[in-house]
Amino acid sequence: MTTRTNPTPPFDDIVSSRAFARLLRSRRAFIVPATLFFLAYYFALPVLTGYWPEFMGQKVFGHFSLAYLFALSQFPMAWIVAGLYLYAAAGFDRQAARILQDSGVAPQEDSAE
Repeated sequence: MTTRTNPTPPFDDIVSSRAFARLLRSRRAFIVPATLFFLAYYFALPVLTGYWPEFMGQKVFGHFSLAYLFALSQFPMAWIVAGLYLYAAAGFDRQAARILQDSGVAPQEDSAE
């Protein structure tokens, strides 16, 4: 039985590289503000209805109050944030693939497309 020896990927070199640090910074630059926005938007409804019920109880049209519309707006807001993350994550994936290619862990892709 033959055994294959695979060289250990240079993960210590990758983690300490400037490109990896840039990847982490760019991820953090998106994730932290997006998370803070989501949490602020999500918790705004109970805070507003708790402290300003007259304002949130105003009828916008028909029997729909401002609180109801705000609650319903959280669905598209969550989908928009998720869509923005998918778009940003594609860029993060490209950065990670470049880092792996530059380090020799991933095979080089053909650029003749």
